[in-house]
Amino acid sequence: MKKSNILLIWSLAFASLFACAPKTEPMSTYPIIPAPVTITDASGHFTINKDVQIVLVGEKDAAAKAAEPLRLLLAQAGLEIPFGEDPNAQDVIIFELNPSLDIPAEGYQLDIEKRKVHIKGTDASGLYFAVQTIRQLLPESIEGNTAVEKLYLPAGSIQDNPEYAYRGMMLDVARHFFSVEDVKRVIDLISKYKINYLHLHLSDDQGWRIEIKSWPLLTRIGSRNEVGGGKGGFYTQEQYKEIVAYAASKFITIVPEIDMPGHTNSALNSYGILNPGITVPEKTAKPVDRGDLGITEPDDKATPYHTGIEVGFSTLDTDSPTTYQFVDDVIRELAEITPGPYIHIGGDESHVTALEDYIPFIEKAQAIVTKYGKKTMGWDEVAHAKLLPTSVAQFWAKGQNARMAIEQGSQILVSPAVKTYLDMQYDSTTQIGLHWAAYIELDDAYNWDPLAMDSLAFERKSILGVEAPLWSETVTNLEEIEFMTFPRLPAIAEIAWTPTANRSWESFSKRIAAHGKRWELMGVNYYKSPRVNWDGEAK
Repeated sequence: MKKSNILLIWSLAFASLFACAPKTEPMSTYPIIPAPVTITDASGHFTINKDVQIVLVGEKDAAAKAAEPLRLLLAQAGLEIPFGEDPNAQDVIIFELNPSLDIPAEGYQLDIEKRKVHIKGTDASGLYFAVQTIRQLLPESIEGNTAVEKLYLPAGSIQDNPEYAYRGMMLDVARHFFSVEDVKRVIDLISKYKINYLHLHLSDDQGWRIEIKSWPLLTRIGSRNEVGGGKGGFYTQEQYKEIVAYAASKFITIVPEIDMPGHTNSALNSYGILNPGITVPEKTAKPVDRGDLGITEPDDKATPYHTGIEVGFSTLDTDSPTTYQFVDDVIRELAEITPGPYIHIGGDESHVTALEDYIPFIEKAQAIVTKYGKKTMGWDEVAHAKLLPTSVAQFWAKGQNARMAIEQGSQILVSPAVKTYLDMQYDSTTQIGLHWAAYIELDDAYNWDPLAMDSLAFERKSILGVEAPLWSETVTNLEEIEFMTFPRLPAIAEIAWTPTANRSWESFSKRIAAHGKRWELMGVNYYKSPRVNWDGEAK
C-alpha cells in the first residue's frame, strides 16, 4: 500500500474520532442552581455508558441511599449502571461517605475526571445534593426519559456546602387540601434544588388535615371543608407517615404545623368544648350538618364551617384545662409519627386572644412540645412569650418580633412575606394569588439578603435558615402549585444555599432560563417571567 494511502486512512480515522467526540463546555458555564461555592474547570469529560459502575466507599449503606437516585435517573435514560466493588478501577462513579473528611455538613466534593467521578461527603445528604448537581450537568433530555447510549459530564471539580442549615418550603394543605400524590410531586420538584425541609400547614380555620385518634371528630367533621366550601380531606396517620418516608428518601424533613390558639375554627366546629364563645363571620359561615355525618350528639358551642379567607376571628379557650389536654394529645400523636426535630405551633394572627392569655398559652404549648422530645417553631408573634433557646421564631411580618426572639437566645427562620410568600401574585395580571404583602416578580424573590430585612441587620448565627411559604387561599390544584412555585422557589433556594458573594441576578437569570426547558420536559406548569429570556440570554 502506498504511503499516501496509509496517511489518508489514518487521517480519516482521526477525523472520524474527532467528529464523534462530544463538545463539552467548561463546567463553570453550566446553569447550576443553587450556584456552588467553588467550581474549577478541567479539560475533557467523563463518559457514562454501559461499562460504568457505581462504587461505594466508607459507610456503604448510607452512601447507597444517595447513590440510588443517580442510578435510577440514568436508568430512565436507558443506562443501567450496576454497583461495583473496586474504587481503583477505571470508568467508575465513586460515592465516598466518611464523617472524618474536612467537608461541612450537607456539603460535598465532586471531582470529575476522564475515567472517574469521585463524590465525597461526611453525610448521605451531602452525597445526595451532589447528585442534584450532577443532574444539572447532564443534558436537559435526562428529564424526558429519552433513551441514549451514552452521556457526558464535563471534567472539573466542585466544592460545595449550604450557607444555611434549614432550606425550606411550606405548603398550606388546610385552605385547600392536596392529595398524598400531589405532596409527593412537590417533594420531587423541590428536592432538585437542595431544599431539605417541607413544612406542612395541617390545620386552619377552614380545615383540619391530620388524623388525631384521640379526637376523632377533627377529621370526621373538621376536615370536610375548605375555602369556597369544598369537600376538603385529610391524611390518615399512615398516609402522613408515607409522606414523611417519601420525603426522607429525598433527604427532606417534614415539619408539621398545628396552628394555635388562633386559626382554629376547624377544631372549634369539631369540638365546641374548645370554643370560648367566638363566632364565624356570617358571610362565610356554612352550617355543619352533624346528622348527615351520622353524629347524633348536639354541640351548641360548635361553630359553623368557615369558607372564606378572613383571618383573626378564632381562638381556643385558653382558660380551659380541656384545651391543654387537647393540645397535649394532638402534639403527642403528631410527635409519635414525626421523626424530624420540629413541631410548629403557629401562633400568628390570634387577634381575638388577649395578650395576657396568648403569652401563657404559647409557653404551655411550647412546654408540651418539649415534653414530647421536639423543638418548637412558631410564627414571629410567639416571641412575645418566653421562648426556650431551642425554639425558633419564623419571621414573616415584623422584624421587631424577630429581634425579640433573638434577644431571648432563640434563632429565627426567615420568611418575609414581601419576598418569600409564593402565594403572592407575580404582577397585577396574574390570575392566581393575592397581593396584600406585595407583588413578587422573580427578581424580587431573588434580590434580597436574609441578614438585612425590615430595616434590621441580623447576625448570621441568629438565622437558622430560609423558608418560602405557599398559602393556598387561591391555589386549588397541583398545576397552580407549580405555577406559583416555579421559578421563584429556585431563586429562594439559591439564597438559602449559596454565599451572598456568589449570587447575582445577572447570573441567576441566565441560569434559570435553561431550567425552563427541563421543566417543560418534566411537565411542570411554570411561570415564564418577562424578566428572563427563556429562549436565550437574560434581558
